[in-house]
Amino acid sequence: MVVTDPDVLGGYRQDRALDPDAGVALALLRPTETAQVATIMGWAHQHRVPVVPRGAGTGLSGGATAQHGALLLSTERMRAITVDTVTRTAVTQPGLLNAEVKRAAAEHGLWYPPDPSSFEICSIGGNAATNAGGLCCVKYGVTTDYILGMEVVLADGTIARLGGPRLKDSAGLSLTKLFVGSEGTLGIITELTLRLLPAQPPQSTVVATFPTLTAATEAILAITGTLRPSMLEFMDSVAVNAVEDELRMGLDRDAAGLLVARSDAPGEHAGHEADLMLTACEKAGATEAFRTDDPDEGEAFCAARRFAIPAVERKGPLLLEDVGVPLPRLGDLVTGIADIAARRQVLVSVIAHAGDGNTHPLIVHDPNNPDETERAHLAFGEIMDLAIALGGTITGEHGVGRLKKAWLPDQVGPEVMDLTRRIKHALDPHGILNPGAVL
Repeated sequence: MVVTDPDVLGGYRQDRALDPDAGVALALLRPTETAQVATIMGWAHQHRVPVVPRGAGTGLSGGATAQHGALLLSTERMRAITVDTVTRTAVTQPGLLNAEVKRAAAEHGLWYPPDPSSFEICSIGGNAATNAGGLCCVKYGVTTDYILGMEVVLADGTIARLGGPRLKDSAGLSLTKLFVGSEGTLGIITELTLRLLPAQPPQSTVVATFPTLTAATEAILAITGTLRPSMLEFMDSVAVNAVEDELRMGLDRDAAGLLVARSDAPGEHAGHEADLMLTACEKAGATEAFRTDDPDEGEAFCAARRFAIPAVERKGPLLLEDVGVPLPRLGDLVTGIADIAARRQVLVSVIAHAGDGNTHPLIVHDPNNPDETERAHLAFGEIMDLAIALGGTITGEHGVGRLKKAWLPDQVGPEVMDLTRRIKHALDPHGILNPGAVL
């Protein structure tokens, strides 16, 4: 359970944010049950040793970056799950991957909706710690909407069980919600009770390409103003071409933007909603737009969207943003990002969960080029400043981690920052849980 081999520790120093300031951990701990986590935290609390919790290491904000002299606590070996078809719930340890939770639910004809693009490699515990979203969240909500309860180990080793398999529960403060999205700074989640839904109905898919970013955002607003799709995703020209370079599926390389929209309304209503979305795209000036009810063809375009980040990443290392705005300001955000990219002379690709205003600007830069790296980091900050100025957020689903915490006060204000510090101090008075993250 305790690993001190430097070669092994080296593989756990960073998450996918590749934080250059990652430290060298004291040791790696890989517990398999809640009691072991409690023992670890009791010892760490007593000896004032910091602990950095870690899931699958797929985070994009530096939330799992190792710190000098800290313990790394990985939940990767905590992998038990049970599914209850009567209550439509799953009780799972945090180390299971999102895809594994989905498969366990599907074996019983049920569905766990939250679906980050990295669902095949990200852990369910990490999803809870960052309140992860995904492609279908425009209709079905994010991780917090499916967490009914949890078991959490506090900084001093206390084990607390919160919530449970009840769809309605108003007893006491909403402490379960407090820990969702807390990024391991308040406690370590060792078990989750998840709400499941009946299997998703068949979907009808609309794909449209646009000559301008403005036309694409007009279509997005027309669609969201009429109905709630089960998916509404966007890729800009850089992402489209990067994906086409790898998948060779005939995407329009001249398009300024591509939309993938879906409806899973019951029966014939899915086709009706798809037709409405198709019409909205055509009225907005789509170069090409079509509808398909073929599940394989529809899934191929969704897979292309999921592949966008790895495809763009092959152009060079990325600084990954996760900014969101109210939907009416989406056009201002997308065009504003393009202006920042031009001014800073860096390549920025924008992909988005367009239906809920959550964008992922991908800033390509060469870390061996100091001038380009500086311009990339300036663009990173300016994009977050732009999102805040538009009434948005510095993170819709990836978390604040260590890379974004400098901008958090600008978004939430001094009163909220003070309240956050008071909560942190009450639950972790010695500041040993994930030091340097969020605050």
